[in-house]
Amino acid sequence: MSDIFAAPTETLAPAYTGRLGTDPIPALRLPKAESDPEAAYRFIHDELMLDGSSRLNLATFVTTWMDPQADRLMAETFDKNMIDKDEYPATAEIETRCVNMVADLFHAEGLTSDPASATGVSTVGSSEAVMLGGLALKWRWRQRREQEGKDATKPNLILGSNVQVVWEKFCRYFDVEPKYLPMAKGRYVITPEQVRDAVDENTIGVVAILGTTFTGELEPVAEIAAALDDIAANGGPDVPLHVDAASGGFVVPFVHPELKWDFKIPRVVSINVSGHKYGMTYPGIGFVVWRSKEYLPEDLVFRVNYLGGDMPTFTLNFSRSGNQVVGQYYNFIRLGVAGYTQIMESLRDTALMLSAAISKIDNMHIITDGTAIPVLSFEVVDDPGFTVFDISHELRARGFQVPAYTMPAHAEDVAVLRIVLREGFSQDLAYKLVTAINEVVQQLRNSAADRPARKAFAH
Repeated sequence: MSDIFAAPTETLAPAYTGRLGTDPIPALRLPKAESDPEAAYRFIHDELMLDGSSRLNLATFVTTWMDPQADRLMAETFDKNMIDKDEYPATAEIETRCVNMVADLFHAEGLTSDPASATGVSTVGSSEAVMLGGLALKWRWRQRREQEGKDATKPNLILGSNVQVVWEKFCRYFDVEPKYLPMAKGRYVITPEQVRDAVDENTIGVVAILGTTFTGELEPVAEIAAALDDIAANGGPDVPLHVDAASGGFVVPFVHPELKWDFKIPRVVSINVSGHKYGMTYPGIGFVVWRSKEYLPEDLVFRVNYLGGDMPTFTLNFSRSGNQVVGQYYNFIRLGVAGYTQIMESLRDTALMLSAAISKIDNMHIITDGTAIPVLSFEVVDDPGFTVFDISHELRARGFQVPAYTMPAHAEDVAVLRIVLREGFSQDLAYKLVTAINEVVQQLRNSAADRPARKAFAH
């Protein structure tokens, strides 16, 4: 009878002296035996403690905090395959709603008369969205060239050297010549004049960035479009404009609503945006939307019926979880215009506070202060005996991950630090970051001052 009341064996076992606590686990081969699920969880959980804190990772644009309710919804929908729209019609409907909300936010055509008529799709981040936008540009250019009886074998794309690497991948993977427009010291965006000089009859499109990776700046979309309009009006090539709004697409409409950059500009034919950046959803979720249906070539749309029901698909990825779309939809209906505006204005205010405080530190020069999007960048000037890389290294030891890097082509001699502010990084943490930067700079300054004396003592 006493056995009935005996505690289960696992409750008596010490937490860390089972097999996983005492024996090495194969890192590159499947283990021979199975493991207790809680022990396996504990083993992996503990190893992940060696990662840096995602909330203090000021290098990434990617969302690292969401409401607990969003966490719950996303956990409940990990198992739903986004591509299987017949089996999961509610998830498919949510994706359609998200695409239409994004297209409406960017003022796509025809939505006033038919709110559900948006042409676009959710993607695995802006990387896939960029590929789809680029392919549409190439296909439409090739169709036009073939209709005119002209050579269609030498497509090129106009890009700044400040583009994210995915654009380089697109050009290499899909056989498009990239024509990079160089940066210059003190100018880290492309100019209309550069674009005017670069386009030719083989140009499939021009890419303008709304929130560059290097500094967070907004490229002059309206001015670039005007230059392209002028070229076309004077008998030159009629070149479309794609806006890479990965970083700024969910910021600018709320903090700079007066700025013309989206489909309000007739020259803009497609836009990509990252939901997992300032859309504030965990990775990976992005969107690409077109001005209207005519800008997405039918040749890029595939139809399948082997999942049940006939459905069009124009994504590069096939199977993927629907939980990111669900998380994005949660944010859209939870926050609305008012909520996004409040958050983006708060992040901007924190960025301005940070940049103002950093600018008061000797040898620190602010390049961008976070006015455009909540991203600030700064450099070390007048050679104080240490570099931005030294500051980055020392900040990491204090828990803050602040990247240091050099600028792109023709500005490589400029090295900067960049701070990306996201939801979940409070003003209190910002004050602590400023304090840490002050301490690090002073420590490095003292170390630089002591260095000659130490060398003399060594001799």
